[in-house]
Amino acid sequence: MTTFTPITSLAGGLLIGLSASMLLLSHGRVAGISGLYAGAVMRPTSDRGFRLSFIAGLLSAGFIMWLIRPELFPTAPVAPLWLTAIAGLIVGFGTRLGSGCTSGHGVCGISRLSTRSVIATCVFIATGAATVLLSRSAA
Repeated sequence: MTTFTPITSLAGGLLIGLSASMLLLSHGRVAGISGLYAGAVMRPTSDRGFRLSFIAGLLSAGFIMWLIRPELFPTAPVAPLWLTAIAGLIVGFGTRLGSGCTSGHGVCGISRLSTRSVIATCVFIATGAATVLLSRSAA
């Protein structure tokens, strides 16, 4: 069971929304992580430097947080490596199928009132809920 943390959750949501808004206003770009990653690694584009620096910033922020508050990160794997790899492949497939991820559709697309993003986010949430229901009922 997780602890209910409304203040830190709200602060995190505000920071995500603020950073996505700043990226859109300053660069005219949507903060869709899967699209940024694909453009930097899978099919290099002319703005590869921007994409790589954005991804490096995400990784650096996580590393700095780990240095500051290591207790927030699990010390042991929460699932076997093979299961984590399969889950990653499924998420990658879903990201391609849905033409984006939760950051692109859920954060940036919904705020721009994109019908496609609202539908995609509803599918993400429903699929996640079904996965949790199935995995907990099978255990």
